[in-house]
Amino acid sequence: MVDDTIAWQAMANRDRSFDGKFVTGVLSTGIYCRPSCAARHPKRENVRFFARPEQAEAIGLRACLRCSPKDVGRDEAAVKTAIDAIRMAEKAPTLGELGELTSYSPTHLQRIFKRETGLSPAAYARALRMERAKDALDAGASVTEAIYDAGYGSASRFYEEQKMGQKMGMKPSAWKNGGAGVTVRWANVATSLGMMMVAATDKGICCLSFNEGEEELRQRFPKADLLAGGDAFAKLLTQVVAQVETPGRPHNIPLDVQGTAFQEAVWQELREIPEGETRSYADIAAAIGKPKAVRAVGSANGANNVAVLIPCHRVVRSDGTMGGYAYGLEIKQSLLEKEMK
Repeated sequence: MVDDTIAWQAMANRDRSFDGKFVTGVLSTGIYCRPSCAARHPKRENVRFFARPEQAEAIGLRACLRCSPKDVGRDEAAVKTAIDAIRMAEKAPTLGELGELTSYSPTHLQRIFKRETGLSPAAYARALRMERAKDALDAGASVTEAIYDAGYGSASRFYEEQKMGQKMGMKPSAWKNGGAGVTVRWANVATSLGMMMVAATDKGICCLSFNEGEEELRQRFPKADLLAGGDAFAKLLTQVVAQVETPGRPHNIPLDVQGTAFQEAVWQELREIPEGETRSYADIAAAIGKPKAVRAVGSANGANNVAVLIPCHRVVRSDGTMGGYAYGLEIKQSLLEKEMK
């Protein structure tokens, strides 16, 4: 039996955790879909829910070609097999090799893998290696040991992957040692939202916060060389202030942020939220392929050191209420109002 109220809500949220638990029959089109199908939602009066695909087919409905609802179990098994292969291999397997292993075409495997995890197999392998390197650094390994123990064939390959987008920001030795050897320039500036602190390395903004100062920055980077911004910092600071005063407009302000693969997936999804719109923690969890990780999404949201530029203010509770914000709900509300104008 399928609870219609729960099923309708799951379909409305495109909740992937319900895929395989029921299918959605659309009487007006004659098809049935997964709950997470990306197709446009039908009217409620045209929808029926079925525990199994066979029940939908018994009344003449056919499977959606877009979401392939009958392949849920097979897709999940294929992605799990691919993940296990990536984790166990000394050298990341190619997409073709993963396709042979799972009996899927490389193109289809790439699509379902990204749907389930939020990353391509290659990006997943890079993120896994980067996370292993971070864990090794945390455990006290030297930078060289961490790089090779994580599965990199050379130090140059490690730095190359950082440039490809799986960035830790600062070099690993600096990251490990609280910013040791890194110069962080910073300044406080008045905005319509109150005093804002902006800090940056030579790679980009590493901190943007409100009503904080040198003491809080020192806690984040205890061994960095903190310098007042000065004239060289003025141009970047002007760009940041303009972005805060008109949040949501496209920008190319460089960032120097770091986090686990999960945190970085959450932060990237935050940047995908259109200006003037909000998403719930559950929405973000579903979007990165981890629908059950709602609390972890909340933690990743809170770990964001770069307010506005990574727009964590666009996340609200499932009931539509504001939820929390590190710098106060008044600033969060003001940012949302600015975006909606």
